[in-house]
Amino acid sequence: MSFAAVKFINQKTEELQKKISRTKRTLIAVSGGVDSMTCAMLARKALGGNIIVLFLDDGLMREGEPEEIRKFFDNAGIELQIWDVKDKFFDGLKGKTDPEEKRIVFRDLFYKTLGQAVKSYSVDFLIQGTIAADIAETQKGIKTQHNVLSQIGINPAHFGLKIVEPLREIYKHQVREVAKKLGMPKKFADRKPFPGPGLATRIIGEVTPERVEKVRKATKIVETAITGESIFQVLAVLMSDRATGMVNGKRVYGDIIAVRAVNSKDALTAQPSKIPWPVLYKIRDRILEEVPEVVKVVYDITPKPPSTIEYI
Repeated sequence: MSFAAVKFINQKTEELQKKISRTKRTLIAVSGGVDSMTCAMLARKALGGNIIVLFLDDGLMREGEPEEIRKFFDNAGIELQIWDVKDKFFDGLKGKTDPEEKRIVFRDLFYKTLGQAVKSYSVDFLIQGTIAADIAETQKGIKTQHNVLSQIGINPAHFGLKIVEPLREIYKHQVREVAKKLGMPKKFADRKPFPGPGLATRIIGEVTPERVEKVRKATKIVETAITGESIFQVLAVLMSDRATGMVNGKRVYGDIIAVRAVNSKDALTAQPSKIPWPVLYKIRDRILEEVPEVVKVVYDITPKPPSTIEYI
């Protein structure tokens, strides 16, 4: 059965109005991804101007992310609050190398910070962009999504939160339809998925500002080079091990960057995208030039399953 985006919007608008009074301020946490941005637009439609949109600048986002998000909300006539919490997140992730441990650290810091925001702004509810795939993967134990609490036995009240998840019943392709019907520009509605923990999910091993900067540069390169509606997600990953290389005739040990691009509809399964060799060569050359610590660039051809789309 086809998905009716307008019907969904009307239904969720009514539900939000019943659950949250238009006289009460509500907090929406946005990351720059289509899920959270769609929640913000839906909340504005349902609740009017009595909303607070908050972006946590945790230092783990893509290049220029805070500026891009501010511009989007300025154009939409919605005030955006930005909290600089980089030090808090890097301190929390220091020394952590286990993938699940890093996700848990991020989740706890994320919700503790939002709990502080709830108190600071004196709001009753937090609206967030949890979608069906987040819940399915968490319940199956594939990986703990940072924005799923009740499914893993954590009461949101522990963080001082009353959480509302208007998109929890639908998948990414349906979220995009809703976004477009709400008037979101195609640039944002069709934006490739980007995880809540950001570039922390694209680093194998410890997450440090220096390592994040390397993968941030590589991310910009691959996202610029690999485009098109058939591509569901594209990413660069910094590996933990180092490889032997040759620079100026001398043997060195350098970083390894893995490039990944997949085709998928709902993120539950995925196939590697068949990227033309000239495009891969261009990506390789730019990464080697712009991230000089890298000595190897590889392309990941693993489907999901057995792999996941992200690396942690």
